[in-house]
Amino acid sequence: MDRFDAMQAFARVVEAGSFTKAAETLHMSKTSVTQLVQQLEARLRVKLLNRTTRKVNVTADGAAYYERVVRLLADMDDAETSLSGASASPRGRLRVDVPSPLARTILVPALPAFHARYPDIQLDMGVSDRIVDLIGENVDCVVRGGELTDQSLMARRVGDLQLGVYAAPSYLELAGTPSHPQDLEDTHHRIVGFLWSRNGKTFPYTMRRDGEHIGVQGRYVLSVDDGNAYLAAGLAGLGILWLPDYLAKAHVANGELLPLFEGWQLDPMPLYIAFPPNRHVSAKLRVFIDWVAGLMALHAPISGRRGS
Repeated sequence: MDRFDAMQAFARVVEAGSFTKAAETLHMSKTSVTQLVQQLEARLRVKLLNRTTRKVNVTADGAAYYERVVRLLADMDDAETSLSGASASPRGRLRVDVPSPLARTILVPALPAFHARYPDIQLDMGVSDRIVDLIGENVDCVVRGGELTDQSLMARRVGDLQLGVYAAPSYLELAGTPSHPQDLEDTHHRIVGFLWSRNGKTFPYTMRRDGEHIGVQGRYVLSVDDGNAYLAAGLAGLGILWLPDYLAKAHVANGELLPLFEGWQLDPMPLYIAFPPNRHVSAKLRVFIDWVAGLMALHAPISGRRGS
């Protein structure tokens, strides 16, 4: 039995709550993971996990052992990183999940420079706007806009997305140009809805000007849960959009989108990198977080003003 593999397998089963999920994230067979945990229990002469047909629960002894294993695995990672100049050139596989527009517009175009600096980091990048189970899916970190609802996560605020309201010329030709945000509640105007995956609903945007505050919900014929699809719908003239400035800039410059409601402001949307509280912040994760923060300092710097 390889003790390192066995401890790693045990830790993943505890975190995923399932031998099957642990096997998937470790790229091993379920049988191999099961055997490793059984061998570990035999070596320790302690029952670490309670198994049923539906789920796996950690025992009291297993929970205490897990806490030590997590620290030990982190120390081993640090020890390997400190050798052979690895601290200057972090290495290994990093699993991240990022919003689709941010990936397409900012992160992916900048990756050649990242890989030139850190050639030994292998990135597995999920591109989505869904809620990710960081522990169950063995994801190292996620990049997300909006206030974090899961207070158990560790997070670093890396940017503020300045928002504006936009529409395609084809939409304005048909529906007319609204002069006031309240016009969007009229029956002849429509927005493109964005379904926030945490509740599957759209939500109103608060706009302000000279002390006037208005919450605009709007009406839609299409609502989507992906940022790229949301933008495509607006460009196709299906409704009015609320967009981060970085995403709208190029489309405004070439005339595909027009800004609306001059003088009205929206609260900036904070952008966070979040990671599990029990996940060791390895050298490769640290440099990725710093890299994203550096990019956002150029494209969407932190304003110091929190949304209300």
